[in-house]
Order: sequence, then structure tokens, then C-alpha cells
Amino acid sequence: MTAAHHNPPIVESTPPEQRTLTWQDETDTAAFAAQLAALPDARHAYITLHGDLGAGKTTFVRHLLRSLGVQGRIKSPTYAVVEPHEAPGLAVWHFDFYRFEDPREWEDAGFRDIFASEGLKLAEWPEKAAALTPPADLAIYIEATDETQRRVTLRTSTERGRRMLQHWPP
Repeated sequence: MTAAHHNPPIVESTPPEQRTLTWQDETDTAAFAAQLAALPDARHAYITLHGDLGAGKTTFVRHLLRSLGVQGRIKSPTYAVVEPHEAPGLAVWHFDFYRFEDPREWEDAGFRDIFASEGLKLAEWPEKAAALTPPADLAIYIEATDETQRRVTLRTSTERGRRMLQHWPP
């Protein structure tokens, strides 16, 4: 009896990379948002935000949008599902899929066209639409450890995300 010959997979996937940070307070959240906003790769990234209600996902998005130069009121898209924003030279879409229930909503709302266009896409509760969205360039997992401190895990499995992740040492 001979051993079976195994062929390597045609497409080898690269394991996700990650970094873990601690935000001591909202000042750290704002500083991280400013660092991220300064990265050229972030301008056309798909960034997902994960965490329990009240973890700080929307707060982080507000700091990021302000760092990008978005003016005016920044509201949560919880009921609208998506809020478009204009930053200088950049289109930004902030999604909140918390109430997302039917994949037909995706097609009817034109989200496929948005994701195919240039610009920054931010999504809260991305697991509600995961089968319909592309892989995240950067997935940000926010966990409240107390009233002000957050444990933050950054994960990526895309080339754009790897370039962004290099700005935070392992």
C-alpha cells in the first residue's frame, strides 16, 4: 500500500494578523481615530466595528469622521442603516446593520454599488450582513473593561489592512 499523494491547495489563505491595544479613555479613542484617519489606505478601506451595545463603536466613528474633516452633525445610522458623509476629497459611508434582517434590503438600497465605489466604508454590526459584504480591511473589536477603558483588537486578512496594521507594533 502506498501513501496518497496530496496536492497543496490552489489558493493558500494567509492567516489573519492582529494587534491588541488598550484605550484608557475617550482621549485614547480620539488619538487612535486620528492616527487611522492619517493613513492613506484608510481612505478607501472597509472597516468593521464589533462590540456590545455601549462598547464605543459609534463614539469611535464620530472621532474618526471628525479627524477626516467631516463637519456638522454626525448621527448614528441605527434606523437609516446608512449615513453618507463628505470629508474633504473623500466620500464616507457609515453603516449600522443592527436592524438589518433581509438580504433584499441590501440590493434594494444599492449597497452593492456603494461598496464597489471609492471611499471609506464603516460598518457597525457587520455580522448581520456578512454574507453580502466584502472581507473587512480592518476589523476593530471593542470591549469595555470598565467605565472608560476599552480593550481593542485589530484584525485583518487583506493586503490593505496589513499595511494599516503596520502602524501599531505587535
